[in-house]
Amino acid sequence: MNRHQRPIAKPAARRQGATLSTRRRMVLVLGILGLASAGLMARAFDLQVVRKQFYQDQGDARFLRVVPIAVSRGTIFDRNGEPLAVSTPMVSITAVPSEVLENADRIPALAQALGTTPDDLKSYLEQRSDREFAYLRRQMSPDMAQGVLALGVPGVNGQREYKRYYPSGEVTAHVLGFTNIDDHGQEGLELAFDSWLSGKQGAKRVIRDRMGHVVEDVEQVRAPQPGQNLTLSIDRRIQFLAYSELKKQLDDVNADSGEMVILDVRTGEILAMVSLPTYNPNAVTGSNGGARRNRALTDVVEPGSTMKPFTLAAGLSSGKYTPTSPMVDTGNGHWMFYGHDIRDDDPNGMLTPTGVLTKSSNIGAAKISLSLDTQYVYDAYKAFGFGESTGSGFPGESSGFLKVGKTWRPLEKATMAFGYGMNVTPLQLATAYATLADDGVMHPPTFIKDGDNPGKQIVSAQIARELVTMLETVTAPGGTATRAQIANYSVAGKTGTAHLAAAGGYAKNNYNSLFAGIVPATDPRLVAVVVINNPKNGYFGGAVSAPVFQRVMDGALRLLDVPPDNIGRWYVGGPMQSGGGLAGAAPTQNNKDDASSQEVVEP
Repeated sequence: MNRHQRPIAKPAARRQGATLSTRRRMVLVLGILGLASAGLMARAFDLQVVRKQFYQDQGDARFLRVVPIAVSRGTIFDRNGEPLAVSTPMVSITAVPSEVLENADRIPALAQALGTTPDDLKSYLEQRSDREFAYLRRQMSPDMAQGVLALGVPGVNGQREYKRYYPSGEVTAHVLGFTNIDDHGQEGLELAFDSWLSGKQGAKRVIRDRMGHVVEDVEQVRAPQPGQNLTLSIDRRIQFLAYSELKKQLDDVNADSGEMVILDVRTGEILAMVSLPTYNPNAVTGSNGGARRNRALTDVVEPGSTMKPFTLAAGLSSGKYTPTSPMVDTGNGHWMFYGHDIRDDDPNGMLTPTGVLTKSSNIGAAKISLSLDTQYVYDAYKAFGFGESTGSGFPGESSGFLKVGKTWRPLEKATMAFGYGMNVTPLQLATAYATLADDGVMHPPTFIKDGDNPGKQIVSAQIARELVTMLETVTAPGGTATRAQIANYSVAGKTGTAHLAAAGGYAKNNYNSLFAGIVPATDPRLVAVVVINNPKNGYFGGAVSAPVFQRVMDGALRLLDVPPDNIGRWYVGGPMQSGGGLAGAAPTQNNKDDASSQEVVEP
């Protein structure tokens, strides 16, 4: 073979081998791509079909939140259906602090809308940057809140809430109390009936977008239960009248404080309860604890001569006394007993038991009490509710103080007969007088209208009626409370003037002035107690407290349409037109106000 000739077969073989190698690589690549595609399809099938719900839940969980559903607190009404406390819808502005901080350029506009400074808002957010929730402003009006939300700041949202509003303001403040910013009762009946009024907040699951805005309600977790309404025994008209007249009198006599309680004799329902000084429950911030205290229930006073009817109740019940006999010797107005001078304002000589009330004789009351068994007198006082809570259910109610009878010393027994050495609340005193007014049946006082409030017989109906009739002489000429008389209505009542307790005894020139009254005396419907603490311009109960009773009850009787029982017989400004007092009452017309208690020396 010529050496210049080349084999033909070998190059062809090389080309054939190269082609096979390329095909193998292509098949391999296609196989790999096919397998990858199959894997992706399998993975997609797994994500979209097999495990779809799992990943959907995982995604939702990052934007799914359970949020509360606010509920409205129940409305409080007076006995005539007038609203005393209502809840109004508000909006609270909330934020996710970290998201707001990520948009720091929006903070100045947000701060302006919230009524704060950019620096303060930024500092507030930075202190809470690790939280997912923070309040920026609580309880804004819906219009103002909408202005904030309209800025569209990421992470800023609105949450619906409710705010309590009291239409009568300070007039009913001490009875109702108030709620805190979370709409829970803090004092008064708002606290006592908090579970009834507040209801139960609901909850729902929602989805929020990356801006924090709710984009979808997923489901209701818990149904909201709005608070239940509450109808009180309070009559707003009488409450306002009592508030106005008591406030005016406190200003006139320059007193430290005062209370007035009005009860429905037949049911024990509290128609009005006023305590001054007061506060505005719509703006509690800035008020002090003293102004927020309901003194008619939480504070106690020595009742002074307003206690004498219950000493006489024990005397009449014992059978030793009747309204007209036996006569009690009060001498010349001074009686030395265990080294202490128990005094009357005027020398009254011989008095019937009725005369003891008419003239408000300390000596007469003390001698009647001392003639009775100590345990008997103690049981009588206890039966009228002294020394025990009235059971009204009002938070913080005081039980007063009545020393156990077996520990009484003779001088203590004597002074308690005219209201020293014991303490009562104005509500306790009103309840005791209402017991006399309702033929001896005691109804626990209640703030709820038409509640089930059965009474208990404390003293016989006969004795109760006798005592009411005896108490009529106190407002008649010669009695100590002529300024409590009401035109065309008969009035039974009792004045009291008691020294204020002080370190080491009693203050010489500081007093509590009291009046407790029943109207109409012939068919009792209402009882009221007025207490004025430390008046500077006058201090006798008949001059300071009785006029408040007269003005308020004159209006209350007409508001309740109580028919007159004493037409043409009006004592004020002139002599009695008809009738003329009771047997045993002193015949002289001494209109001097009750000053007898001022002479008491502490035992």
